[in-house]
Amino acid sequence: MNHVWCTVLPGGVRLALLIAPNARKTEVVGGQGDALKLKLQAQPVEGQANAALIKYLAQALAVPRGAVTITHGLTGRRKLVEIAAPGLSLAAVESLVPTPHRIR
Repeated sequence: MNHVWCTVLPGGVRLALLIAPNARKTEVVGGQGDALKLKLQAQPVEGQANAALIKYLAQALAVPRGAVTITHGLTGRRKLVEIAAPGLSLAAVESLVPTPHRIR
């Protein structure tokens, strides 16, 4: 599995994300260019969307919230997120993507 939006790091992974706030529900849409597109139900006001993103990724990947860090793009739609979890597999990350959008 080779996804341009997912990079393996020592002790975790880095995700390139494209965020669409104010959605009806929080969900992963699929790959869009070099990023993974996510819709967030939260509004992009006072860090609400960033907090919702961290909470969603932590729950979806079964890691503590403290393991999820937005390293770039705090105020933009394009973000780089690092997840510090040595046991996190690429298969677990790929499971976020809806089946029709998975790259084989």
